[in-house]
Amino acid sequence: MHHAAARLPRLAVTAGEPSGIGPELVAMLAMQPLAADLVVITDCDLLQRAARRCGIKLIIEPDDGHHRTFRQPGQIRVVHHPLRVPESPGQPDPRNAFHVLQILADAADGCLSGRFDAVVTAPVQKSIINDAGEPFSGHTEFFARRAGASVVMMLASAATGQVPALRVALATTHLPLRAVPDAITREGLTHTLHIVHDALRDLIGIARPRIAILGLNPHAGEGGHMGREEIEVLLPVIEALRMQGMQLLGPLPADTAFVPAMRGRQDAVLAMYHDQALPVLKSEAFDRTVNLTLGLPFIRTSVDHGTALELAGTGQADPSSLIAATHMALELVQRATKAPA
Repeated sequence: MHHAAARLPRLAVTAGEPSGIGPELVAMLAMQPLAADLVVITDCDLLQRAARRCGIKLIIEPDDGHHRTFRQPGQIRVVHHPLRVPESPGQPDPRNAFHVLQILADAADGCLSGRFDAVVTAPVQKSIINDAGEPFSGHTEFFARRAGASVVMMLASAATGQVPALRVALATTHLPLRAVPDAITREGLTHTLHIVHDALRDLIGIARPRIAILGLNPHAGEGGHMGREEIEVLLPVIEALRMQGMQLLGPLPADTAFVPAMRGRQDAVLAMYHDQALPVLKSEAFDRTVNLTLGLPFIRTSVDHGTALELAGTGQADPSSLIAATHMALELVQRATKAPA
């Protein structure tokens, strides 16, 4: 008796800013021998032009929504959203901003309806969307609103050799530095830690996650001599959640939290603001770091870099981060599929 071949996970891939490196990265991704039905949400002709710039021949088919059991490298399905004006590599046009928002909305809605198993996003140019009159602070916030969810941004690098995987979650994301202390509250921090803890357990499969929490101030406030946020906000939250059984370390001084001896003691780090921990991660693993949105009712991974306008159109951009993001999405889908209900 022949067993029917298992259906491939359907991954929506958004090509991002049409004038950035996203479409070219997606063309390169399509050449990978991934056991996934890759469905790109973009303009068909844009993707074909990007592939040509990279010297890649793609087999592009419209997405018919049917499940596939096999895909050969170079084969890609596309959900076509036309550009308003043809792209000029390196020069984003505000008239295409609505196209970018449309592809993100389609990807999110497709994940919510079960049409896609996960979404992987190429970079967008936030400033151009804002220039077009649409307030936009980032993919993470866009998907959170679309899904009606509270989310946390996490960046993760895969383990290599002796270096353990590094996962960094953010208590605040795209905020000016002077707004950060006021944005960190006991209630907000409690909520964030619950999302991170549950995602590490349920999504990533760590039975008893250990989370290190960075102090906001140098030396984690040095007993109140260098700021009181650790004493008044962080410690009460950490102590209350420890009472509930969470394994939490901290507040730790950010300058020593990533040394090798500490790395082995934690499964993830919660940083208080964007640039407190991301330079560490990106300097160590820029080409294999993935942006993961925790707390959404679907799996979303992304590159950890921007649109690299100076490289757009050259075919020279490095697809490593997009490939890593796609591998991570695939792993998370497979884990979720195997998990007992």
